Amino acid sequence: MGLKAYIGFSLVLLIAVGVGGYAIQNGEYEITVWKYTLNLPIIFWVLAPAVVLFVFSVLHLMFYGSVNYCKSRGFNKDEATIIETIKSILLQKEDKKKFKTNGYKNVASILNQFNMDVKDSAFTSSYEGLNQVVSQIKDIKSGKYVNEKPLKLNLNSELAKQNLINKINEQVDYAVDILKKSDQFSEDVVRVAYLNVLDNKSMTTIKKVYSNVKLDKEMALKLFLKDIDNTDFGLSKEEILKITKSLNYSKEEYITLAKLYKDGLTPDKLLQLFETISEENEVAMDAYLYVLLELEMIEKAKEILSGYPENEFVLFRALLDLKDAGKHYSVDDITYN
Repeated sequence: MGLKAYIGFSLVLLIAVGVGGYAIQNGEYEITVWKYTLNLPIIFWVLAPAVVLFVFSVLHLMFYGSVNYCKSRGFNKDEATIIETIKSILLQKEDKKKFKTNGYKNVASILNQFNMDVKDSAFTSSYEGLNQVVSQIKDIKSGKYVNEKPLKLNLNSELAKQNLINKINEQVDYAVDILKKSDQFSEDVVRVAYLNVLDNKSMTTIKKVYSNVKLDKEMALKLFLKDIDNTDFGLSKEEILKITKSLNYSKEEYITLAKLYKDGLTPDKLLQLFETISEENEVAMDAYLYVLLELEMIEKAKEILSGYPENEFVLFRALLDLKDAGKHYSVDDITYN
């Protein structure tokens, strides 16, 4: 029974008892306590205990009703808070939410010790906000860029990094901006931006930003391949020299580089490039000799070899001997060791 109904029925009962009692006996009754005398109608003495009981019972019900209301309100608030906690965990954010009830507090403490993720299967719940968060996380994991402001992603989280990479892949101009401020981003993010720019922008743009990136040999190779297709606005020999030198190219890698540029540059540019590189780095001499033989500059190759002991550059000496004997082979025809 509700409090209002209880009060209503109790008052009806008190009135009925009062009216009935007064009709039966309407006289007075006197009570003396110590020196005090109290003379009141008999019906008053009949109703007084019932009224006192009624008042205290109402106070009792109001007190415990208030307690239950506060508990219920606390549970309702904690239910909403636990959903926010789940959202925070899914978004890889630190959860600092406070709970009013020990049960939900313990559940939140347990949840915060797990790494939660979303499945590829459909997700539904009665909480629209949670449904939206799960949907956006799925979008991020599928490669779509999601506006991070509503989600308030933790910028240091893997989810935020993946979303940033998605944005880079979708917006090549943003990838260029990343390279301009590469010191503010992790190496893997910069790498993705670099490869995106390399695939989608001209050498004119690439030359403005590539120097901001710490290249590895794979990244450098992709840059050289791009350069070969854009020789009119390509890398200078000084730039190529600086890149290869910073990566400590081996003689085999210089040979590979020479093979790459052999068909992409004019003979004069090819010769100048590897002459410059070999002058700066002795390891590149094999590549320079390879270029000389490919360009049929036999005398120049012999002149260079004459300055070295007979047991060095044996492969090139053998190729020159074969040419003198009327047999024409190139380094590409022989396994290079």
